Amino acid sequence: MELKDILVRPLITEKTTTNLGSDQTYAFEVGLTANKGQIAKAIASFYGVEVAAVRTSIVRGKTKRFGRYFGKRSNWKKAYVTLADGHSIPLYEA
Repeated sequence: MELKDILVRPLITEKTTTNLGSDQTYAFEVGLTANKGQIAKAIASFYGVEVAAVRTSIVRGKTKRFGRYFGKRSNWKKAYVTLADGHSIPLYEA
């Protein structure tokens, strides 16, 4: 897998920003087929940091209604990446 298939985007939400200060945990949207080892290597190579732990969860797509038709959004995978002490990712720098 290529790096663009593993890391889709960082998730910057209210919940993830509150975890930033306490335990150095960052959230990312990742590819559905990416495993924890691939995610850790991708984060380490792209951001140049040391990864301590990776937790993943699959977010189920919502069922939506379009007029009289029903559809479903795609499932996606979320990864919570905890960094080693002394490491950080500058997500808010432009």
